[in-house]
Amino acid sequence: MTEINPVTDLSRDGNVAIVTLNSPPVNALSANVRDGLATAFQQAKADPEVKAIVLICDGRTFIAGADISEFGGQMKGASLFDVQKEIEESPVPVVAAIHGTALGGGLEVALCAHYRVAVPSAKCGLPEVNIGLLPGAGGTQRLPRIAGVEKALEMVTSGQHVPAKQCLDMGLVDELAPEGKLKETAVAFARKCIAENKPLRKVRDNNDKLQAAKGHPEIFANFRKANARKFRGFKAPEANIQCIEAAVNSASFEEGQQAERKLFMELMMGDQSAAQRYAFFAERQANKIPDVPDDTPTIPIRKVGVIGAGTMGGGISMNFANAGIPVTVVEMKQDALDRGLKVVRGNYERSAKGGRFTMDDVEKRMGLLTGSLNLEDLKDCDLVIEAVFERMDIKKDVFARLDGVVKQGAILATNTSYLNVDEIASATKRPEYVIGLHFFSPANVMRLLEIVRGEKTSKEVIATSMKLAKTIGKVAVLVGVCPGFVGNRMLAQRTREANALVLEGAMPWDVDRVLYDFGFPMGPFAMGDLAGLDIGWVKENSRSSTIREVLCEMDRRGQKTGAGFYDYDENRNAKPSPVTEKVIADFRAKQGINPRTISDEEILERCLYPMINEGAKILEEKKAIRSSDIDTVWLNGYGWPVYRGGPMFYGDRVGLDKVLAKMTEFQGRMGDAFKPSALLEKLVADGRKFADVK
Repeated sequence: MTEINPVTDLSRDGNVAIVTLNSPPVNALSANVRDGLATAFQQAKADPEVKAIVLICDGRTFIAGADISEFGGQMKGASLFDVQKEIEESPVPVVAAIHGTALGGGLEVALCAHYRVAVPSAKCGLPEVNIGLLPGAGGTQRLPRIAGVEKALEMVTSGQHVPAKQCLDMGLVDELAPEGKLKETAVAFARKCIAENKPLRKVRDNNDKLQAAKGHPEIFANFRKANARKFRGFKAPEANIQCIEAAVNSASFEEGQQAERKLFMELMMGDQSAAQRYAFFAERQANKIPDVPDDTPTIPIRKVGVIGAGTMGGGISMNFANAGIPVTVVEMKQDALDRGLKVVRGNYERSAKGGRFTMDDVEKRMGLLTGSLNLEDLKDCDLVIEAVFERMDIKKDVFARLDGVVKQGAILATNTSYLNVDEIASATKRPEYVIGLHFFSPANVMRLLEIVRGEKTSKEVIATSMKLAKTIGKVAVLVGVCPGFVGNRMLAQRTREANALVLEGAMPWDVDRVLYDFGFPMGPFAMGDLAGLDIGWVKENSRSSTIREVLCEMDRRGQKTGAGFYDYDENRNAKPSPVTEKVIADFRAKQGINPRTISDEEILERCLYPMINEGAKILEEKKAIRSSDIDTVWLNGYGWPVYRGGPMFYGDRVGLDKVLAKMTEFQGRMGDAFKPSALLEKLVADGRKFADVK
């Protein structure tokens, strides 16, 4: 065996050369990997005894993509194109042996091999769209030639990881190897290529599957139309589609590749990909807690208790059942317990009907859920999460009772979205084992988990909670105790301004349109109608003191009543309501407000800049570890468009000097609700950004 460089080896098995990569954790295409591959293939091809070459990777995966950390930096060593040329132009057959994942640049390398062998558990994909890019090394040109245009369109615009069996069916993989026998199978396949004198099959030269799409522009038109809602606001999906069109319509592979490269560079240099790459790293950075080392001991979580079988309690329970962890669900009354478990079953059955899993899986998951009316049944749980009514007296009573029931060493968690976790913990004799686990509704769907660290919460409990979040498929962000924590605290700023803008002269649909066009899934008033305007509204206490109260008093409580801020048809399609318009006009008149015309620019700045300013206060108070954690909260819990990177990233991009100037202007016009934070002022004075705050 010859060591080419620290991550690449070259060996021989008879007349088959074996190029082996080993660059943990995922064999990403760093400069070292590219150099190693280029040199190894040059040496293998120079050996007259070598009649075929196998490319294989050690570790848990094949090449899982580019080294994103190199993006935007100075190019070093061999380029990916150099590596691809060494492979594709080989005078002897090259077989790529795939396990784990062959993603992005990894698949682009494999597509330059003449043949591909994979184990059944392997997956292939071109997921660059998820970081605002497209495959920039011929992936959009080779993939449709081997998988067909329709499948290629799906793969490059979704970033899906396609299982090996499907890859075999579409011709992307030539043979499946038994698990654990990849190397032997790949070498045997290489020997078969030698014995049968198999052709040096270059994907780039195979135009058969492109011909079927030539002269059929409707393939692309229909695909765009079918996915218009999903692709809204994103530039990368459209660029990927244009690349596949170029593959079909260009006179040559080289011409199509030129089009791909041009579009790749436009995306690479654009704001959207910068934001999406930032979001990718921000999510991973959120797992790093400076004072909680990676080797902090964790508490084994083998059984979980959930108090409350309502919407939140049921959704929370599903997360653990999905991960194979038994859950005891406690309710006060049998009918509430039965109703909650019935809703959970219904959710599972709908997923099964949609093909996500089988009815047997439904029964397995339901079998992990045990209903109870007795808190004593939680005594042997390792973690108990309360999801009861959002009132401090109720929560403290629950925790005091749990303290006397649940075994010592177990974690007691609250799902509160707003209340003081330290005050809740004071009801127990073990505040070091109390933590906030703020799930977002619907809890079985939403990715975000705000983990709220109390003043006395132990490092072991924090480490356990962060680890558990991964187990149940959540994106965890550690935050401190303050009203509303990070997400809801900032949301309150937007909500206040949205309501103020309507009083001053905008209409709810104006505010919603501006925020929708910015990239949010919906605006605050449409969201209110969806959730129900009567959440937290008590009829007996209602005094027509807000527009929302007036609407609720008129039984306009949102989509469920067919009317709220908007009017709804039988399919819940919304349209601006003349009734709401009159309610607003009457309310303004009673308040003595003379409405004015408000520009879209002011709506956007009034809704977003106070949020950014509140984020600065959160950083200043150290209620979030870093600005990227705040962005991760908003990207995963509140629908902030990923191609805008999060509110703090957006503030940095807009320019903190501009944000400060506007906040100062608004403060002068409308009062101290807009008072700039001390941190914002200091950063502008120092010429620094939120990203510079450590």
